[in-house]
Amino acid sequence: MKKLKLPAALACALLVINSAAFAARDKEKGENVVLPDTELIDIPTAGILDYYGFQVKNRAYSQGGVVTALNFGVLERLNLGASMAVDKLIGSDSPIKMRRPEIQVKFRFFDGGYYVPAAALGYDGQGYYYDSDSKKYMEKGKGLYLAGSKEIGIPNLTAHGGFNVPDFDTSYLFGFLGANYTLEDKVSFLLEFDNLFHKDDPSRFNVGTRVYITPYFQLDIGVRELSPSRDFSNGLPRKTERIVQLRYNTNF
Repeated sequence: MKKLKLPAALACALLVINSAAFAARDKEKGENVVLPDTELIDIPTAGILDYYGFQVKNRAYSQGGVVTALNFGVLERLNLGASMAVDKLIGSDSPIKMRRPEIQVKFRFFDGGYYVPAAALGYDGQGYYYDSDSKKYMEKGKGLYLAGSKEIGIPNLTAHGGFNVPDFDTSYLFGFLGANYTLEDKVSFLLEFDNLFHKDDPSRFNVGTRVYITPYFQLDIGVRELSPSRDFSNGLPRKTERIVQLRYNTNF
């Protein structure tokens, strides 16, 4: 089985999705409207897809891996989705490994007020750096989380934060913080601190840029784990990682 080359794969995805996205318009206003962000790089926000909304996301990560995720707005405040990682899909390394699918659920129970942020409760099982020996991700998924989001001080500057329990065996409580600044609905600058509170599982500092090629199609370019510390529990070294992510939103 031949593997895809990264530039060709991204170019094909860009052409197909971008063509569809240019045709998408806000039905009531007849104009393009940028949709709320449901996540930054790794951390969730309180944003959700609209009822009947649909999102497909493809994320290329280190060593030729790809994560594909689908999410649906099944009810007015409830999103359901699933994701799956495929290691070594891009490039010349082998063998290709498909990891088990993971589920995502998010329920936005509060829309926020003048002082209080919008809030959502969710679950995300998708992790990164799968270890075949332990059959676990070295970087665990968010697990059960509570996320809040609110615009602060400057227009289009939004802060996000929350708590999560990734592993019910240990029941450790982690935290995450982030912010994004959107410039003229064209580009957004992302910053986040993830995996806070526990020294035995080091925190991560991630930065990135989200380009709104159309209001319904975004290209993310990010760098994860700037200045990584300590190795993973299985002895593998932590490294700074570059990612590329394509996200397309529509209605069904």
